[in-house]
Amino acid sequence: MTKAARNDNDADDGPTDANQVSNDRIGQPNSDHGNRTNVTQNNLDWCKCGKPPRIIVIGTPERQRVQSAWRRLRPVVSGSATLIAEDFAFDYQFTGDDADLVIVLGGDGSILQSARQMGSHQIPVLGINCGRLGFLAALSPEDFLDAWPKVCSGDFAVIDHLMLQVEIVRGETVIAEQLALNEAAVLSGPPFQILDIDFYTDGELATQYRCDGLIIATPVGSTAHSLSAGGPIVRRQLQAIVISPISPHTLTYRPVVESADTSLEFTVTEPQETTCILVDGRILGKLEDGDRVRVNRAPVSFRMLRVPGQNDYRTLREKLGWGGSVNLRH
Repeated sequence: MTKAARNDNDADDGPTDANQVSNDRIGQPNSDHGNRTNVTQNNLDWCKCGKPPRIIVIGTPERQRVQSAWRRLRPVVSGSATLIAEDFAFDYQFTGDDADLVIVLGGDGSILQSARQMGSHQIPVLGINCGRLGFLAALSPEDFLDAWPKVCSGDFAVIDHLMLQVEIVRGETVIAEQLALNEAAVLSGPPFQILDIDFYTDGELATQYRCDGLIIATPVGSTAHSLSAGGPIVRRQLQAIVISPISPHTLTYRPVVESADTSLEFTVTEPQETTCILVDGRILGKLEDGDRVRVNRAPVSFRMLRVPGQNDYRTLREKLGWGGSVNLRH
């Protein structure tokens, strides 16, 4: 997802045994962190299971391109799937075994909203880009028409993406918490004075930052705010966290790539009245003196369908203009 997209806004019985994926069933997280597999080859044969896939559609409210695209695509989807819900207000309440697939129409902000909306009940997502950039929502409506028969025949993989559990702790009480797909960031706010941040990993002091802010990003978020702050691009399937200071006071503070299983915690010394924590571009809460912010691997993963032809490096080239050539002058 790119920085420009961060602030965009967004039955019947369960499937039969033929509509399940052993212990890594669609919509359920893999809890084995030691032997984590984040690319699941789908063995749902939707053409032969005797039951069409159950679909929930989510779209950006009041966006003409979304409505126009869905009017075009709805007959195709409904002809081979059961539409459980069509949510164009971002208010559907997920309960767990709602559907086999969520189709999201919009931009990358809509993908973020769908992750927030599903919460602990993550269901595989297929994104259709009706926005500007579409880094996560990579399929155009035309691409979707080509890909949909492959999806219906089971020709896809489900990719698990790391999510973070972000908590603000006051005393011994968690006063606010949220799942993050992109990043958690602490910003000073007006009057924008430099922040002093004590940063801990697995309970031990790692460093003391002096900077304008701090970003803790997932691999998905490594191409968003963190990239603008000088952080590295991390392949989305990696189980890693990027820690990027914003405008650090000294040049020795560089971005760090940490294991996703490391427990992170930090405090801000003498925060401003406007110092706050943002999760995926939205304010989670303001920080008071003594507050602690905890960031850990979330118990669930964000799950996306990858159809043949999709590739991370191709996305970098086409969406972010990653690449180029060197002109040699003689």
